Amino acid sequence: MRQINSKAKGEHVSSFSFDEATVSTVHAAMASGELTCVALTDYYLRRIEAYDQQGPSLNAILAVNPRAREIAAEMDAEFARFGVTDRPLLGIPVVLKDNYDTCDMVTTGAAMALATSTPPDDAFVVARLRAAGALVIAKSNLTELALGGTTVSSLGGQTRNPYDLSLTPGGSSGGTGAALAADFGLLGTGSDTGQSIRSPASANSLVGIRPTRGLVSRDGIIPISFTHDEVGPIVRTVEDAARMLDVMAGYDPADPITAFGVGHVPRSYTDFLDAEGLRGARIGLLDDLQGRAAAHEEVNAIVESSVEHMTRLGATVIRFRIADFEAVSRDLSLQSFEFKVAFNRYLDSLGPAAPVKSLEEFIASGGLYPPFLERYEREQALQDPLSDPDYHIRLLRHNELRQAVMTAMADKQLNAILYPHQKRLVVPIGEDQVERNGVLSNSTGFPAITIQGGFSAPTRAAPIGVPIGIELLGPAWSEPTLIRLAYAFEQGAQIRRRPASTPPLP
Repeated sequence: MRQINSKAKGEHVSSFSFDEATVSTVHAAMASGELTCVALTDYYLRRIEAYDQQGPSLNAILAVNPRAREIAAEMDAEFARFGVTDRPLLGIPVVLKDNYDTCDMVTTGAAMALATSTPPDDAFVVARLRAAGALVIAKSNLTELALGGTTVSSLGGQTRNPYDLSLTPGGSSGGTGAALAADFGLLGTGSDTGQSIRSPASANSLVGIRPTRGLVSRDGIIPISFTHDEVGPIVRTVEDAARMLDVMAGYDPADPITAFGVGHVPRSYTDFLDAEGLRGARIGLLDDLQGRAAAHEEVNAIVESSVEHMTRLGATVIRFRIADFEAVSRDLSLQSFEFKVAFNRYLDSLGPAAPVKSLEEFIASGGLYPPFLERYEREQALQDPLSDPDYHIRLLRHNELRQAVMTAMADKQLNAILYPHQKRLVVPIGEDQVERNGVLSNSTGFPAITIQGGFSAPTRAAPIGVPIGIELLGPAWSEPTLIRLAYAFEQGAQIRRRPASTPPLP
């Protein structure tokens, strides 16, 4: 493990480990003079160079910020003068999913047709991260336009899972997931229309938060659905997820839904990092979201071990089902109705410099990921999709699922609902993701946090096994409760392990 050691004027020896560092350990090392932002940035750049296109060739990164070292040097000067009191992420390298607008780097959605697209300004969340002192070190690959769960695209190709190079890293934010698992940055961002923050978190032994609808602005994120889209952190620890959420949450007039979040943002989400947070909690294990076939056995075993950990840490776990769950949770997606409208609005926001002006031009440009072409053409052919009766029926049915979830939580007096993020292991490259459990959050607007649950049995391809994530969901604005429960589990269970394919560099 690579470390920096220091001792001065009789003081005790302290050490900082670059490997899987956190915001708090980095800032402590900077404050003590052990670490500079330039050194930290160089560490991540070296790892990207060694492992992204060489070695295991994860293919997680689309672009490295050419000014990263220059910006890091500026931040070192700022840190020396002011510390981090007013800039809580000062000097912290962040990997952005490349559907987040950046005014100083292209924002491509991993699509060849947008390869030259430089937005006129930063996404709201990017602006907040930069204002907090974060350093955008790189932008990551994604499923083209975030329209699927496998992290493959016309611009970036296929990203690999660092725990098993034959598997996908989840998606669509799998580039960020693989990058954070492989230690290419300290913090990361994802977007989640179906489950695309939580799927990479599950598949890469990470933490991902899909926030309550209205907590975090989607302005400046290449959209799929203005109903389902959310953005949030993908990181290695619950503490760092809380620190990121502190910065990301807030009202943005450009995304009116965030008006509903006013009054629901606490002083700091880090106030809820309680190692005893599971004591006295009531957790509902939703049996409807577990499989019963042989393919589900490894995931189910991790769920059972998670229940044991939670019980040992003081929680009561209640197994339950929701009446008619399959019927009430089926056919709720609005993506196909909203994509064309949302995408055209985004392209319009790019102004006259936009490389294409509409979905129709995007399709005509060629060079798209071939399996998506039929979908693009089908959705382009829709006329006035927001007036389709089926669209309005599905919107109304979202309330049925919300009611079913809230009724179950009230009846059982639950603090949160527990389930595996995916009923079976993440799939091999070339296959579509199956049996993911994103619907409970994406169609209610309720928040969910995915955390490390465990690993499958080791194999030759997966020397320490494949990560399996568990998920906790709560009512609207319950992020503080979910962070408290997740942190207690994380601290008590100590699940995360780094992948064997990207060891520490000499």
